Amino acid sequence: MTTGTAPAANHASNADPSLRSRYTEVRQRIADAAAKSGRKGSEIVLVAVTKTASMDQIREVVSMGQLDLGENRVQQLVQRAAQMSEFLDRAKAMPSLLGATGPVPAAVRWHMIGTLQRNKAKKAVETARLIHSVDNLRLAEDIQSASERRTEPTEVLVEVNVSGERSKMGIAPAAAPHLVEMIETMVTVRCRGMMCMAPADAKPDELRGTFERARELFEEIRTGRPRGHRFDILSMGMSNDYETAIECGANLVRVGSAIFGAPAIPDADDDE
Repeated sequence: MTTGTAPAANHASNADPSLRSRYTEVRQRIADAAAKSGRKGSEIVLVAVTKTASMDQIREVVSMGQLDLGENRVQQLVQRAAQMSEFLDRAKAMPSLLGATGPVPAAVRWHMIGTLQRNKAKKAVETARLIHSVDNLRLAEDIQSASERRTEPTEVLVEVNVSGERSKMGIAPAAAPHLVEMIETMVTVRCRGMMCMAPADAKPDELRGTFERARELFEEIRTGRPRGHRFDILSMGMSNDYETAIECGANLVRVGSAIFGAPAIPDADDDE
């Protein structure tokens, strides 16, 4: 986004009431699902997946306090992050650009939630606050190499194919604890937890069963780690199943279309 973009200056007057309504509804449903599992809505991290969103929509949800944003592809992650960073810098000098009622945030937290190719690990490390899709040791090693100049370790999640679907990415459940152990030996990478996806068009019992197995594996790995307090993120649940995921123990959900509206042409590899 260039500094001369006209729509940004009129952002506050171009608010989309349907977007605000959808976002508010998602937040309420998260709180309700958390209550069913004996937790508070504030304990659940919502990552708004911005793949099909416009920059105006992204700015709008940020103005509502949504600071965790996710992208499926590295190129778009880098582009969107640069645009948002520039916009927030401008908004600090002119808060009306954002239209927020409170202080302008210093930054947003970007999540890389899609499949990460090894040759793009460096760009992901430079931009993402959390990488959700580490499913093999070679990728973890590339992230380690790309993180050598960072002052803090790069935080990652191990992606596990709990459902066993061939079309799904992720390491097999039986191999996941060993991969976590290998990552724990790396100085510049920190494994914060695990991520999984449920089968597409799963029946309610199948959906819940997948999430419950993921939670069991998560707890098994966490209790077996000497630094288990760092292994504390269970990322599962998307627009069509985030409530069930929360009820089964997820503390991070990735929601896109339920907030921004369904894309005109669904993408088979969407993670939201």
